[in-house]
Amino acid sequence: MKASQFFISTLKEAPADAEVVSHQLMMRAGMIKRLGAGIYNYMPMGLRVIRKVEKIIREEMDAAGAVELLMPVVQPAELWMESGRFQAYGPELMRIKDRHGRDFIVQPTSEEAITDIARQELRSYRQLPKNFYHIQTKFRDERRPRFGLMRGREFTMKDAYSFDRDVESAGRSYDNMYAAYRKIFDRFGLQYRAVAADTGSIGGERSHEFQVIAETGEDAIVYCPTSDYAANIELAEAVALLPSRGAATQVLTKTRTQGKSTCEDVAALLSLPLAQTVKSLVLATDELDQHGSIVKTQVWLLLVRGDHDLNEVKAGKVEGLKGGFRFATVAEIEDHFGCKPGYLGPIGAKGVKVVADRTVAVMSDFVCGANEADFHLTGVNWGRDLPEPDLVADIRNVVAGDPSPDGQGVLAIQRGIEVGHVFYLGTKYSAAMNANFLDENGKPKLLEMGCYGIGVTRILGAAIEQNHDARGIIWPDSIAPFTVVICPIGADRSADVKAAADRLYGELKALGVDVLLDDRGERPGAMFADWELIGIPHRVVLGDRGLKEGQVEYQGRRDEAATKLAVGDVVGHLKGLLKL
Repeated sequence: MKASQFFISTLKEAPADAEVVSHQLMMRAGMIKRLGAGIYNYMPMGLRVIRKVEKIIREEMDAAGAVELLMPVVQPAELWMESGRFQAYGPELMRIKDRHGRDFIVQPTSEEAITDIARQELRSYRQLPKNFYHIQTKFRDERRPRFGLMRGREFTMKDAYSFDRDVESAGRSYDNMYAAYRKIFDRFGLQYRAVAADTGSIGGERSHEFQVIAETGEDAIVYCPTSDYAANIELAEAVALLPSRGAATQVLTKTRTQGKSTCEDVAALLSLPLAQTVKSLVLATDELDQHGSIVKTQVWLLLVRGDHDLNEVKAGKVEGLKGGFRFATVAEIEDHFGCKPGYLGPIGAKGVKVVADRTVAVMSDFVCGANEADFHLTGVNWGRDLPEPDLVADIRNVVAGDPSPDGQGVLAIQRGIEVGHVFYLGTKYSAAMNANFLDENGKPKLLEMGCYGIGVTRILGAAIEQNHDARGIIWPDSIAPFTVVICPIGADRSADVKAAADRLYGELKALGVDVLLDDRGERPGAMFADWELIGIPHRVVLGDRGLKEGQVEYQGRRDEAATKLAVGDVVGHLKGLLKL
């Protein structure tokens, strides 16, 4: 491709509404252009990156035995009503009506549509296993779209869905997709981690996220540097930090802590370690009648160490809280504890179920609220001063330095951007939508399902967040809009420069290199600034003086300075770098 035939539109400054680096650089590099809130035009330079991402995905999905199809963006609401998600999905699901008043949705995902295909087409065990995928536009009506392609409303995703005859076969399909995703992300050339994750609103029993490592990532990734353990912080297991409960050595004492309502303030006032305090969090669960009215409310007291934070995802898996919980109202707290929030504790609470984190359950001589304003209790011990907790569970977030659950070291935490997710769904959708097949005995059985997604356009933002510098984007070779750019200096004034540039361009094209020849006649500074901003990985500069000395200049996008090469060596040098 020659630059004069392409469309290049760069900006010196990013628009004011571009908040994160990837959004700023994609706007400045002319890769996207805002059309509306969370909706962007993909400009030619950006579209080339998207197509390369899609190509890698297709090649590896096909190699893994998946079959491509295409499902529509607009889907009948009846399918979503069957699955129960038409109302449950929430306001992010865009619901529309056609001219006849019939309900439709603009798809954020396609579990319902693919299950409808499967229940019509996959009728026999002989047709299984089967894996269908598509790459399609999605729409989620984000309340606050931001960060460009990182959290837009319209985006492109690759969805795949596997169908199997039993749990064992479904596990093999899951493992096959997990391996395919590893290959895909390896080929993207990005630093990433595959981490165990919560299944969230999609449901299911087994799940891994693929996270691109970036300091600006919204997700916290927990891993053990000395083992293979890795998990999203929502799922990362927090082990008890004490081997066993120590014997009581202090007398239970009511201590005045006027105006000190937080564990941090109380620990400072009493000159005690924060790890000796216990934090109280009050939740409530409601039992509803058939009309949706509350008939019974249960109040729960969750206890975590003062220097730890409650993990709400883990709390939602505690028996009794699985059906959903809310934070208790002030009135409910006063009714059960006789005190306003800030001085709450387990001693003397009425009609409350107590859930202690694993570490709290083995603490002794700890500090907690006295259920009286301006007072705390010190020297509190289980068994002696209060009954054993109703439940002991892992309900906290891990922190860096915690023991790894696999016993192979200690945990570290880094930030990541979720760009892929694999789920084992089981029969969640096949049961709801009656998707059966006939087994060897002619008996109907529910299809076992898995689903596997990659955020195609989100990959662009994540790649830039991970790979950029003060000059602009740094694309990995595999997904760069162009792999090599040739920059002839003064080609309009020198026939030798023009001829050498054309010759190199032709040789690289013949090798299958995705090469761009910048024939725009720009000044060197402006030319280089454009390609550094856009992030082309490899640059070759030809000038009249260098050619007379038989040399050209090569500079990789991450290189601080150019390297001089003999004219006859430049193609071989690039072949080595590009592994051709």
